[in-house]
Amino acid sequence: MRFDQLPTPCYVVDEGKLRQNLQILKQVQDDTGCKILLAQKAFSMFAEYPLIRGYLAGTTASSLYEARLGYEEMGGETHIFSPAYKDAEFDEIARLCGHIIFNSFAQLEKFRGRCREASIGLRINPECSTQTHAIYDPCAPGSRLGVTAAGFRGNLPDGVEGLHFHTLCEQDADDLAVTLAAVEEKFGKWLPQMKWLNMGGGHHITRPGYNIPLLENCIRRVQDEYGLEVYLEPGEAVALNAGCFITEVLDIVENSGITNLILDGSAACHNPDVLEMPFRPPVEGSGLPEEKAYTYRLSSSTCLAGDVFGNYSFDRPIKIGDRLRFNNFAIYTMVKNNTFNGIQLPSIAVMAEDGDCRIVKTFGYEDFKSRLS
Repeated sequence: MRFDQLPTPCYVVDEGKLRQNLQILKQVQDDTGCKILLAQKAFSMFAEYPLIRGYLAGTTASSLYEARLGYEEMGGETHIFSPAYKDAEFDEIARLCGHIIFNSFAQLEKFRGRCREASIGLRINPECSTQTHAIYDPCAPGSRLGVTAAGFRGNLPDGVEGLHFHTLCEQDADDLAVTLAAVEEKFGKWLPQMKWLNMGGGHHITRPGYNIPLLENCIRRVQDEYGLEVYLEPGEAVALNAGCFITEVLDIVENSGITNLILDGSAACHNPDVLEMPFRPPVEGSGLPEEKAYTYRLSSSTCLAGDVFGNYSFDRPIKIGDRLRFNNFAIYTMVKNNTFNGIQLPSIAVMAEDGDCRIVKTFGYEDFKSRLS
């Protein structure tokens, strides 16, 4: 079917743009010899894993279910990090994952003997904040994520082969360089003992203007100085700007000079980052409030008063029955959506490089009901 024939609400992944991102990431691998993993917490649409596996080295997981998904659907390397592992799940995790990263010495000591053949890593906290998103800052005072330099013991326990840090969020390579310097300052004496260093995610490698040469210099310096294998695990960069969300205007409500468009899409249900981060998703053909002739507040049909995408302006008046297209909706959407108020989960579709679209998943009442009891 064609794009305008898709049902609403619907996530649509653009395979052409996804492939472009993957080509950029593969070039970084080819240039440096590093390995790049898909962080499934941002994008877990396994219908696209056959495409992704042709470019990346594997997946990284934050839970048993993500580990199983990556192992079964992607293949390649399967890594995992969790702030804490459940005893009942760990043996299956050890069966699936070739790299297991621990968040504390206590977790390491508890599970080290059950890691089978996995390479064991430890997450470190360089206490180097380079971002403004407090909710996503693992280096903030009191953070539960990673062992600080003060928390390190004289010698690493036997079996630890790698260190892992993840401190970035939608950032460029200059912040990585700053963070890497902090890692070397605080943990440098342990790096020669390691086999690998995982620089985590948050690298916006596929964003226009990203400083890829600086990223590659950081990777090579670690390789040359310490003889380490380097891993990166971006999530957003894999599917950045590679998907959209289409929604229909169900009603128009005016109050106190504000014109509300009631959509069958919901920020709270279909892209919680709009409310959590906050995040203003781009809308095709729109501008800032009052920039264009007609300004509207884009809201949803849930009962949450604050379930609002934001205020947008358009060149033409919007009518009931019109469709709107939100861009950059592949990441942190399908993996975070919910059925609050019994709102329908969006269909999931793919647009091929020739423009042809196909629906790969639809949801109905049973999907809502089965989550409740």
